Amino acid sequence: MTAAPTAAEITELLAHWWHRYDEGEIAELAAYLTPDATFRTRTDTGTTDWEEFVRADFQGVEEIIFWQTKHRAASPHPLRHMTLNVAVERTEGSASDFRSYLLVTQVVGGSPAPIPGGVLSGTAVRTDDGLKLSHFELTLDTQDSIPLEERT
Repeated sequence: MTAAPTAAEITELLAHWWHRYDEGEIAELAAYLTPDATFRTRTDTGTTDWEEFVRADFQGVEEIIFWQTKHRAASPHPLRHMTLNVAVERTEGSASDFRSYLLVTQVVGGSPAPIPGGVLSGTAVRTDDGLKLSHFELTLDTQDSIPLEERT
């Protein structure tokens, strides 16, 4: 039986993914996806002025790469994504469901400028061709931060 991916292995997979994405090497992202992968992004509020730009719900490598190509071309450069605190939530066979935080940086006017991070959840699968993502779901933080006890 093939072992499920560990948190460390998933962290490395996501580091490769984000490096390729940030540098605009979008065609190379296909190597990190299963053929039937699902890919979703959204904000936590659904009310920003840029919802249409970030909202995605695609299945299959071709659809995902097509959207990623257009999305990345319209995004700033340099842009740096970092996946932090990867935690395996569940394993089954050769697959691991995970959750992590995403930190994103950019520079505007020579200074760091805030860009929403969020929560990434997904499934990594060990295949004969290495680790692949079969599910990728990113929810970007857009709500104002308030004390947790006030959040309803």
